[in-house]
Amino acid sequence: MAVRKFDQINVLPFIDIMLVLLVIVLSSASFVSKGTIPVDLPEASSAAAPVEKMKSIVIDKKGSFYFDDAKMSFEELSAKIDTLDPKKEALLIKSDAHSQFQNFVKVIDLLKRKGFKKVSIETKE
Repeated sequence: MAVRKFDQINVLPFIDIMLVLLVIVLSSASFVSKGTIPVDLPEASSAAAPVEKMKSIVIDKKGSFYFDDAKMSFEELSAKIDTLDPKKEALLIKSDAHSQFQNFVKVIDLLKRKGFKKVSIETKE
């Protein structure tokens, strides 16, 4: 039996191990939470990407109000909106699909009374 000279490294087992590790990392990375308020948005066929510079008003499924991720009562939300300029500010409303519709109507009515024209509603496709 002839002894062969060792002049090459077989990298195929190394590549197989790296691919398995990559699959493990990618599958576990999908379980990381976003750190946002959980809102199940209603669906719409004309959904568009939200503009990043908008102030956001969120209504969760329990009926809680959030303004730029800060939880507040409806009265506090009304006071916060009083500080905004309706001609310059753009607002984005995100309402949970399972929240009471009356909460959404209250926010829209408040914005209408304050004179806001640049109001968008975020939905999912």
